[in-house]
Amino acid sequence: MNMRTLQYILQMLPGFLGAAAVYGCAFWRRKRRLANRGLVSSRKREAVLLLFALFAGGMAAITLTPWGFDWRAVLLGDWKGPFFSLGSVNLIPFTTFGDSYILAGNIVMFLPFGFFPALLFRNYGWRRALLVGFCVTAFIEVSQLFVGRAFDIDDLMLNTFGAFCGFLLQRALGRGLYCAAAGK
Repeated sequence: MNMRTLQYILQMLPGFLGAAAVYGCAFWRRKRRLANRGLVSSRKREAVLLLFALFAGGMAAITLTPWGFDWRAVLLGDWKGPFFSLGSVNLIPFTTFGDSYILAGNIVMFLPFGFFPALLFRNYGWRRALLVGFCVTAFIEVSQLFVGRAFDIDDLMLNTFGAFCGFLLQRALGRGLYCAAAGK
């Protein structure tokens, strides 16, 4: 793992913790609602749901804070930067496609937004995967305008494509596991 990836994971940590707290608070309420309907959520499903919540919280921590935001400085009262400031807009497509790290990162980073919902929810088709990927990305991109970051059309396209690829990956793995279990 390179240093840049490790820095991203450390930036995600507060989001992981926040998501774990929200999941923990909602767990018993969800369990009770399911029981009232005569339904049960398996441990595997709950583990996948928690993993998805942790990932989403981590992504929120990375994408919805200003560049250079330092959680430790905030906790120690040393954060000097502004939290809210206007960002920039790039509506010219394909301008960041030359940087392979950005290209791959934007796709890989959003694979879970297609993979986990396809794994967790029935009737989750490719159209829904595209719509969810687009809506999550659009929300993030618009929100970044208010924390001094940039709305980038390339991010919107690549992240949506990443969510779609996550959906396709889950379907391919699901079929492969089904075929292996059936002896085909």
